[in-house]
Amino acid sequence: MLRHVLAVFILLAPGLHARQGVRIPPPFMPQMQGIDVSHHQKKIDWNALLANEPVEFAFVKATEGANFTDTLFNSNWTTLRQVGLRRGAYHFFRAYGCGEDQARHFLSTVDMQAGDLAPVLDIELLDGVPPEILVEEAKVWLQQVESQLNIKPIIYTNQHFYESFLAGHFDEYPLWIARYAQDKPVLTRGRRWQFWQYSNEGCIEGISSKVDMNVFPGTPEALEAFSWYPTIEIATEALGAP
Repeated sequence: MLRHVLAVFILLAPGLHARQGVRIPPPFMPQMQGIDVSHHQKKIDWNALLANEPVEFAFVKATEGANFTDTLFNSNWTTLRQVGLRRGAYHFFRAYGCGEDQARHFLSTVDMQAGDLAPVLDIELLDGVPPEILVEEAKVWLQQVESQLNIKPIIYTNQHFYESFLAGHFDEYPLWIARYAQDKPVLTRGRRWQFWQYSNEGCIEGISSKVDMNVFPGTPEALEAFSWYPTIEIATEALGAP
């Protein structure tokens, strides 16, 4: 199990490659372990996973482009709520598409509940369009989702793509960086990241194929800063306003 890998890693030298290629990053104190999944992981036994692995959050693919919905999103999303694992949904961005249409598709697909992690915009392809078009349309998606949900979405990308095309454009948004290495990502301009995807070769109980592994360098209380809660609107009549 993953907890056994983590225990062994602490005792052995850095550079250990654990369980079929899973790379365990140097420990943060404190830290939380998470995964992200899509239909590529097929049907997941979430109960078996929670009973045997120290996974504390999960991101699941919801949508892609303006009209694709992940075939296992509804099942994963509902089950994660039932088993009590903190969940987040992500949208795979297609640069050739309209940001507004893609935001509308995501918002109409994902039923956010109190305590869910902020929505994620996965940006990792140019799709043959100029970088400035990608940035423009991505900003539209981010603004639409933030306006609707009143929380800043998280941007996911890999380190090379971030440095090549996104650096300097989205500094006000939380950042989730993919870098498959022992050393944590270090970004130019001193930009900090909030989540790190350190491997795409995880092998854990309840999932039949390799899975992406992530770490959040903080406590459950710190993770609350990236969690969504509905805005409570108080009617003016209740306040006795004229």
